[in-house]
Amino acid sequence: MSKKKKRGLKEEYNLFTRDLDWEPGYVSWDEMYPYAKMEGIKIHDWSRWEDPFRVTIENYVRIQAEKERKFQAIRENIDLMQSQLDISDARWLEAMKLFMGAAAPSEYNAHRLFQFVARHVPSPAIRFAALTQSVDELRHVQDQVLMFNNYNKYYQGFHSWRQIASRHWLMSVPKSFFEDALTAGPFEALAAISFGFEVVFTNILFVTVGSMAVKNSDHTYTGVGFTSQSDESRHMTLGMMAIRAMLEEDPDNVPIVQRWLDKWYWRAYKGFAVVPYMLDYIAPRKLMSWKEAFEMYIEDQVFNGLFKDLEPYGIRLPLHAKDSIKEKDHLTHQVALLLHRLPHVTFFHPFAPNEQDKAFLAEKYGSTWTDLWAKKWEQQTDPNHDHIYPGLPQLCQTCQIPMIFSEPDNPEETCFRHSVHEGETYHFCSDGCKWIFDQEPDKYKQAWLPVHEILQGNCGPAEKLPEYWGLEPEDTGDYYESLNYKNFTKWKEMRAQSI
Repeated sequence: MSKKKKRGLKEEYNLFTRDLDWEPGYVSWDEMYPYAKMEGIKIHDWSRWEDPFRVTIENYVRIQAEKERKFQAIRENIDLMQSQLDISDARWLEAMKLFMGAAAPSEYNAHRLFQFVARHVPSPAIRFAALTQSVDELRHVQDQVLMFNNYNKYYQGFHSWRQIASRHWLMSVPKSFFEDALTAGPFEALAAISFGFEVVFTNILFVTVGSMAVKNSDHTYTGVGFTSQSDESRHMTLGMMAIRAMLEEDPDNVPIVQRWLDKWYWRAYKGFAVVPYMLDYIAPRKLMSWKEAFEMYIEDQVFNGLFKDLEPYGIRLPLHAKDSIKEKDHLTHQVALLLHRLPHVTFFHPFAPNEQDKAFLAEKYGSTWTDLWAKKWEQQTDPNHDHIYPGLPQLCQTCQIPMIFSEPDNPEETCFRHSVHEGETYHFCSDGCKWIFDQEPDKYKQAWLPVHEILQGNCGPAEKLPEYWGLEPEDTGDYYESLNYKNFTKWKEMRAQSI
């Protein structure tokens, strides 16, 4: 009896993609893929699209299982070693509250979005790649939730992330980003998440913040970042492949793709506005500033690298890229000052920079810090000045962030823009957010703005807002007055005495 020849990887991949693609017999092609032509993208040969990794189910499961085994081993070891005292300072965990508040629900929404793409894009290769990415995103959520187990045993503020993610006013920023993508067509959804989010900004989130976690001896986050980042690299490659494929299929696709890149670059840039604050202010041991990270990952790699590669197709830089370059000296300070003024309504503990932080900011931001932002902090930390923000801040209709950003050419002047649609006036924090609204006003006029909902009584009585958001008294307030700070200081003293 002759031995059956083992199939090669290419053949096996084709069996799992091409051979599972079929011509529908009981419905028309248009009925089977109702969104394929909706966005105006023209594809002449669906079979030309290829998943760049061509991974088979067998290899995918084997690789993911191995990564999961390593992650669980690291996590359990951290738990056994009681590594909560190894971190540089408990204030680092304020960054993790921000990260986890936004990341876990965003990963879950990405899981839903790639299920949608896998169902509705007629290319078998894209469907298969989107299916594996959808499973990746779900695994990331599970690992991030497990990360809470380690933090929750010793620190306050990690107890009700689901309620915070769905109800807290600050979390409406990432929530609106993903709901915008989820209500787009399948090709725009690919451009939004695979390119705008994964290709452009993922490195800053997982590489820079991951490196910062290592520097601050947070082995828990390091384990999560390690197991996620290898998937993110694959997702980034899929994003670039999808953009190139759309551009190569028909010249009529170019203006559509350009409009999506204009929109989703700006939406992702605004959605990442707290990352500068994590790097420059929260991290006790700092590695690089936001300005340096932006120059390395966005200006060098994305603007001067990826977009140069897309120029032959007729693609230029995103419409408001220059505004983001002008803001790299100021964004981090604007966000930090805002959050410092809202300690009573945040789910983490903000704080004013100490002398060590100020020295770092002076070194990295030079005269921008000494001549402008250091003076503003001096005013806000004056004991005779009440720094708590009075009332509720006005939110941008598009990005849903309080309108605190300055004019691109004048950091001393707050940027206000507005549009009138059907007799109603809508307000925006930037030219980029106004431009996005003006492209689809009927979509963005429906935005669920937390401040409006609070004032209309849809979030319960004002005095019970913390309860509505899932907050307990110990979750809010300045870090240096928090139970986390007091406990960490006490534990470190006890450890020092026992050595």
